[in-house]
Amino acid sequence: MRLLLAFLLAGLTCAASTHAAKPGTPAPPFALPEASGETVALAALRGRVVYVDFWASWCAPCRRSFPWMNAMQARYAADGLAIVGVNVDKRRADAERFLGDTPASFTIVYDAEGRTPAAYDVRGMPSSYLIDRDGNIAAVEEGFHDERRSALEARIRALLAQH
Repeated sequence: MRLLLAFLLAGLTCAASTHAAKPGTPAPPFALPEASGETVALAALRGRVVYVDFWASWCAPCRRSFPWMNAMQARYAADGLAIVGVNVDKRRADAERFLGDTPASFTIVYDAEGRTPAAYDVRGMPSSYLIDRDGNIAAVEEGFHDERRSALEARIRALLAQH
């Protein structure tokens, strides 16, 4: 009986990990509202390099990541980069206060129900997923680390260069 239980648990663990959003797998689809009410769907961004960043108003590293994402959006939008910040706050007012202090020049969408971060297996804030032009995850970043900005920008440039 213990052996059977061990096999079942091992199978569940393997099954869960095969569905996690990780490099080399298709990015889970989403369609989420902007503040204006317009819906942003990942499928509509196919053909572009997409940087999906999950953030929350209470996240201190998120405050440091926003200026970098603003710079990346300004620098590479014309080359095909789209940055989408997915806010996970339960109250929109908390996100709006954050954005008042730390503006975003990239797309912001809202997922108070948490379905999208669950689909991406987000484990902490911020977490970012770099998605190639074919809709596959190319890289996953947990947290925001100043010392990794150059390497991440190089990865973005490399994906943009692939047509």
